Amino acid sequence: MIQPVANGLRTDHPIPGLPFINDERLPLDNPDAIERTGRNQGEGLWGRTDRLRGGGWVAFTTETKNRDYAWAVHQHPEHGRTVLLIHDRDMSSLHHNWMYGGNGFLYRHGGYWWDGTCWYRPQQIVDHAYESYEARAVADAVTITAIDVLARPAMSHTARVAKIADFTALEEPLPHWREHLALWASHRKPGSRPLDQCIVDLQAPELDPACFVDRAGLAQIAELELKDLPDPKHGRKDLPPPQAETAEGPRWSRPVARDWAEQYHRTHGPKKLLSATTTFGTDQPRGLVDDHNRLTKIIADSLQDAEDGKKNRLFTRGSSTNHEELAAHLAWWPAVAINDDTDFIPLTAVRTTIVEAVLGGLARDAKDTDDSKDVILGDIRRDVVRLIDWYILREPQLAPALFGEICLDARLRFGFDPKDVGDLLRRSLHLDSGLDRQTIKALLDLALPPSARSTGGR
Repeated sequence: MIQPVANGLRTDHPIPGLPFINDERLPLDNPDAIERTGRNQGEGLWGRTDRLRGGGWVAFTTETKNRDYAWAVHQHPEHGRTVLLIHDRDMSSLHHNWMYGGNGFLYRHGGYWWDGTCWYRPQQIVDHAYESYEARAVADAVTITAIDVLARPAMSHTARVAKIADFTALEEPLPHWREHLALWASHRKPGSRPLDQCIVDLQAPELDPACFVDRAGLAQIAELELKDLPDPKHGRKDLPPPQAETAEGPRWSRPVARDWAEQYHRTHGPKKLLSATTTFGTDQPRGLVDDHNRLTKIIADSLQDAEDGKKNRLFTRGSSTNHEELAAHLAWWPAVAINDDTDFIPLTAVRTTIVEAVLGGLARDAKDTDDSKDVILGDIRRDVVRLIDWYILREPQLAPALFGEICLDARLRFGFDPKDVGDLLRRSLHLDSGLDRQTIKALLDLALPPSARSTGGR
């Protein structure tokens, strides 16, 4: 998660706990001038501006007087502007979020985001059918504005506006932040956005710190052993974004923890579901184990024939070699070669073939109707289902990407709802897959995109 370090004094939407920085040097009405402040002005300096598709713009520049930091400005056509000071290294990440993230423009509580009308939880559930994350609204969210905060009783504390030249990011939130907000409000110019439209925070039952969970609680929600949970000491990228930091470690809201658990099992579940144990006692994809077992039997039978016919003197006259054990070792690397993405059997090409084969059938269905909403999708051909079986048994962890690509291309090419395509996949696999019905149901519950599983899609 990108952690802003300060608010610009002329922001419309202050982040609680952060100091205010004098931003008078920023030409906030001229994004091109903001870009030129840092762009190509010297080594380590940079700037950028882009127009937003829905109107408005974003602009960034390294702060020339304090090069560890950068200014980030988001100008919304309806909701005003956000002015943040961030670490210079975070410039490109925030630019991507604002331009392409599909997660609004205001972020609070470790990734909770606001799009101008609604608050959503941090994006974690991948929906391959839309090449994005599923937006999950916060239940009973209440938007807190500047006027709401300023209505609370004041504390006796002196606030100040910091200067950029000697600024250093704080490690803890500012105490008595309401007084700093009052100072910010006193600097508002005539014509500025009204205080009751300046978004400061959100409140929701799920954001009550008393209900947050620690690593043990996260493991319990995800039904994992604590030792199997990613350790925050080795980086946070494999854990959900925390809603709070404590001396004992990060804390998460229960809905965020549940979303993370869902995505964790969607990512790792197919591989676990479609695994088997090798003769060496290790867990491997079931297809690899099946190939190995078949090759072991072929080689063992061949060796037995050689010994019985005395065609191979290596295995005659008191040889104590165990044919099955030797055959297992001889068969292993050929089995691995079959399952590697090499020219022996190019798995990437197999996946492309599966996708195009399914879409070929959908193309015929689309041709027979004028309305994609009323189309009746015919079953996927049996041979294609067999190829799907073969692929996912060897690359189970890629099952979500395979089904997601099918749903995505069907939506983009023919306008089919991912829900209808998901129903087609479910029906066809139940009809012709070699997997048992319980395994198919569990796999599709894990691997289909959320929009292909939920009623009515998006």
